[in-house]
Amino acid sequence: MSHLSRPCLTLLTVAMLAACSSAPSPQALAPAPPEAARADRLQVQAGKTANQAAHPSATTERRVRTYTPPAAPAQPPPPAAIAAYPAPAAIAPPPPPPSVNTERYARHEDNPVRRTAEQPLSTFSIDVDTGSYANMRRMVSHGQRPPADAVRAEEFINYFDYHHRAPATRDTPFRVTTELAPAPWNAQRQLLMIGIKGYELPRRDLPPSNLVFLLDTSGSMDAQDKLPLLKRALAMLVPQLRAQDRVSIVVYAGSAGLVLPPTPGDRHDKILAALDQLQAGGSTNGGDGIRLAYAMARQGFIKDGSNRVILATDGDFNVGTVSQDALETLVGDGRAAGIALTTLGLGQGNYNDALAERLADVGDGNHAYIDSDQEARKVLVQQMQGTLLTIARDVKIQVEFNPAAVAEYRLIGYENRALRREDFANDKVDAGDIGAGHEVTALYELTPTGSQAARLQALRYGAKSIAGGDAREVAQLRLRYKRPGQQTSALIETPILADALRRQPSESARFASAVAGYADLLRGGSRFDGWRWEQVLATARGARGEDRDSRRTEFVGLIEQARGLIEPAHGAVALAPPR
Repeated sequence: MSHLSRPCLTLLTVAMLAACSSAPSPQALAPAPPEAARADRLQVQAGKTANQAAHPSATTERRVRTYTPPAAPAQPPPPAAIAAYPAPAAIAPPPPPPSVNTERYARHEDNPVRRTAEQPLSTFSIDVDTGSYANMRRMVSHGQRPPADAVRAEEFINYFDYHHRAPATRDTPFRVTTELAPAPWNAQRQLLMIGIKGYELPRRDLPPSNLVFLLDTSGSMDAQDKLPLLKRALAMLVPQLRAQDRVSIVVYAGSAGLVLPPTPGDRHDKILAALDQLQAGGSTNGGDGIRLAYAMARQGFIKDGSNRVILATDGDFNVGTVSQDALETLVGDGRAAGIALTTLGLGQGNYNDALAERLADVGDGNHAYIDSDQEARKVLVQQMQGTLLTIARDVKIQVEFNPAAVAEYRLIGYENRALRREDFANDKVDAGDIGAGHEVTALYELTPTGSQAARLQALRYGAKSIAGGDAREVAQLRLRYKRPGQQTSALIETPILADALRRQPSESARFASAVAGYADLLRGGSRFDGWRWEQVLATARGARGEDRDSRRTEFVGLIEQARGLIEPAHGAVALAPPR
């Protein structure tokens, strides 16, 4: 009977059971099982189509109509066999879909080693973002190795305070300092640390601020490390606001909406109540949200004040305006009108780091990642005055190395901040900004002329070496910046002298080196002459200093934890999740 279809076999079974019993029984009075019901329906359907037996599409009905069951057996089977209809098997619910990580990071390659005789100039824009470090901490604390592209060395380095000296007066918005010392990872190389420190200003002296909170309230924000954390974070900022400040709240999910129109900053209860009512739900309409936020920023615009949109989100803009070019144009137009953009990243799984960082760059703002209440306080309370008061715009650094003193150099980090040589003096080219109290740190690895540690062979037909020339200057440091409201940049120049070489790097330089080495290990560990986990860990431990905020101590723990993830033989060290 292998040629019979399932309905035919079902009908056969019913017919056999009927032939086995000549009188009704309790079992016979039971409701027909699903298989029998389907067979009955097929018989009815077969009767309806008896006059269409020749129709070629009636294959199943023809089989039912033409099938003749065999004779019933002489003895009926035991009643139990007739009555025992197995209950339909319970259908298990489908398993939940696997968690898909769609986080996005912009790809970048480490800066290469450059031969001074061929490329003596290094030009880049300053950066005060710290989002990459906090995001790494979130991943490592949860036992996840960060992808290489999530690691931006300059953001790791600039997460920490190195106590660069501030300017003595406000006549110059910031002070530039340099340090030259043997490199901790190889005594045949040198470490050049450049520090920039902006002047500090008491909060009472800050100009009025016009802030628009643009908050993602889509369904994906319904997690403890997302919208609830964001609401607590912004609640920390609210008590810092004054009567002369203005605050608006715009949310976006399935559609954009205005939660709080421009409101005086000292209406703390009203602002907190508006934050408290926020709930997550819907898809993400980021494009409409940004348009509405900038409309509110224009409505509450304060001349000679700080006008800024603060965008907080966990992910992507997947409804409405989704073109990144369109978003960048919108943000760029806002920047031209005097409205900056700060981006705050939250959560995990669909975090779009690449877009958040890029929009902040285009918007003359900064990008941070909030992974804990402690980080929220750091970003929105302790460092907010620098965020709200820009003291220098379009800050560019250019270092010209002397081939008589430096054979090779390498800039650590700042890959996505590189500028062309001609961009340095072009005031039309945008660059990073410095706020009050902000400090910026950059590290160069140098190989002195004549060192046996040189990596690059001289070109046969390239520029002639001038070893033996005047090596009293290692480099010339140039820095350009604009004061707020000005369109023409000012120039600062200072030489870096060979006799400034220290016998040993300072505590700050050693710790910054450990941070740079750790970033390199997370990216594969190929740039620091075999400086491995043991050496990086020992350097960080020995350079913690006073560490009032315990951030350096936390960093030591992250090194140990990450080493366990990348080299499992050493075991992972359990860390308490960020507070």
